[in-house]
Amino acid sequence: MDFDRKDLSHDTLLNFYKAIVWPRLIEEKMLVLLRQGRIGKWFSGIGQEAIAVGSTLAMQPDEFILPMHRNLGVFTARNIPLFNLMAQWQGKAAGFTKGRDRSFHFGTHHYKIVGMISHLGPQMAVATGIALADVLAGKKKATLVFTGEGATSEGDFHEAINVAAVWNLPVIFLIENNGYALSTTTNEQYKCENLVDRAKGYGIEGRQIDGNNLLEVYHTINELATSIRQNPRPVLIECLTFRRRGHEEASGTKYVPQHLLDSWRAKDPVTSYEKYLISQNILEPKWVSYTFNDFVPKIEAEVEKAMQEPDIIPDVDIELADMYKAHTPATNISEGSSTPRRYMDAIGDALRLSMQNFPNLVLMGQDIADYGGVFKITDGFMKEFGKERVRNTPLCESAILGAGLGLAINGYKSVIEMQFADFVSVGFNQIVNNLAKSYYRWGQNADVVIRMPAGAGTGAGPFHSQSNEAWFTKTPGLKVVYPATPADAKGLLMAAIDDPNPVMYFEHKYLYRTLTDAVPDGDYYVEIGKAKTVREGKDATIITYGMGVHWAIEQANKHPEVSVEIIDLRSLQPWDKQACIASVQKTSRALILHEDTLTCGFGAEISATLTEHCFRYLDAPIMRCASLDTAVPMDAGLEKQFLANAQLEEAIERLLRY
Repeated sequence: MDFDRKDLSHDTLLNFYKAIVWPRLIEEKMLVLLRQGRIGKWFSGIGQEAIAVGSTLAMQPDEFILPMHRNLGVFTARNIPLFNLMAQWQGKAAGFTKGRDRSFHFGTHHYKIVGMISHLGPQMAVATGIALADVLAGKKKATLVFTGEGATSEGDFHEAINVAAVWNLPVIFLIENNGYALSTTTNEQYKCENLVDRAKGYGIEGRQIDGNNLLEVYHTINELATSIRQNPRPVLIECLTFRRRGHEEASGTKYVPQHLLDSWRAKDPVTSYEKYLISQNILEPKWVSYTFNDFVPKIEAEVEKAMQEPDIIPDVDIELADMYKAHTPATNISEGSSTPRRYMDAIGDALRLSMQNFPNLVLMGQDIADYGGVFKITDGFMKEFGKERVRNTPLCESAILGAGLGLAINGYKSVIEMQFADFVSVGFNQIVNNLAKSYYRWGQNADVVIRMPAGAGTGAGPFHSQSNEAWFTKTPGLKVVYPATPADAKGLLMAAIDDPNPVMYFEHKYLYRTLTDAVPDGDYYVEIGKAKTVREGKDATIITYGMGVHWAIEQANKHPEVSVEIIDLRSLQPWDKQACIASVQKTSRALILHEDTLTCGFGAEISATLTEHCFRYLDAPIMRCASLDTAVPMDAGLEKQFLANAQLEEAIERLLRY
């Protein structure tokens, strides 16, 4: 192995030696603890330390790094105390996730590290958002994100690099090609000769380097980071290395040919660098034992100290509260005047005012800039706020949603438009596993609003008409709102943007141009989680939201002889249980109406809650009226038959005559 020190001093080279030995000795201690049964799991990076250590030393201390679960050297090179790391691995309070996650599944702003989630690929998109925030803020910074050769097969890998390339974002995408994704070899993972060759397909620079050569890793990352700070652009690095232990220790290495283990053992990054320093008379052989004798007792002491920490005392109230960042809702600033506005114009008004109120707010979505969006809601926004803040995106929902989390990590807000709510399925993982869980896991809120143009009634068929709010109402960490009126459309969107938590904002496409009503001028907020009584009544309660509100009003007007109370939920997560319970206790009958399909729709949750709390007040079973359990058909007649409104009149009659 050829080492080139370039202009590094003796002291720097010796410090590099200490930096690579420290994680190796920690790992060896972890393997002992594992055999003793004192820890339950370990992902070993033995044989790969040069990549984590060398690249981290090359980055500036205030630049973000997004490592994987075999990158202990990133955390140690950033000088995170072993006591806190050990507490994290053992689920102690002194760790970074309060016992809620393990391994390196955490982030820390103090050390500018954002850990992975188990799905491997999503963090690459998060890196693009972090880098985008730096570019928007005029900071000359680089972001480093790790991935493995196995994860390069995931769509998130391609989406993230493509976004970074199109937007010229200063991100170093580093592939640790260690030969095996668990037991799957590279020839079963990809067909190209070298992974770095993929850089050409994205029009970016790529380099392949010896991942076991500490100095080659350091110099390469240092050179590229220095360059992209001044000339923002992404680069792809393939570090050739080998995983000498199992994917995790329980996996073993029986599937690995012995000759591979032997050949890579000879290329050990720690001993190879050590021999180089000795050969250059930089490190005296006796200093090796001095270093070990200095480090080992420190490791023992820190490990035992963390082991002695008390277990976390479970507290239900704390757990529930920590799913969301605490937030005091904004109060209305409107002076009382109002203007008739269409539903879509009310949404546009909320976006415009929020862009004025929050200079750190970025809009992202397909065709939203010059074109103004397929529904023209952001028409004129690019001219008013600039293309940096009103950003057309490639067709890669997952990457853009991940970028939204990255923007939040680095101090920005974002509103992301799904061109149609149906398309959110290809970004589902980022929402339910990354955005929703981030605050609970390590205290990082996802300040992201996702606009969801939803609903049927326009003959758009199965892929442009779904009401898919129930996909998200069961996911802790998300807030879900669904306005039925122009005023609420404005008030809930401004509230969602003001809220630091991830909010799914459903807007009904049919209402865009068909519904006009008075909308308060100026800043206007509707508190998330508060229902509205649209109509007072005494004979029965209809609990609904979105398009269902208008169906319910239509039926009530059609039958004035029946006194129906209509509750518009407006928010589905959290939802106003007390308002619904109070209404049903008054009327003794309840019908839950929604456009979504019947089975496992949100109405089932409402019904269960009312059954639990209102049973002794009921004069009839709680009933649901929802759309058919089919995909949304395109034909006008079939679509009309599909929708809940086709069954509503009969459902109300059945409820009243029970």
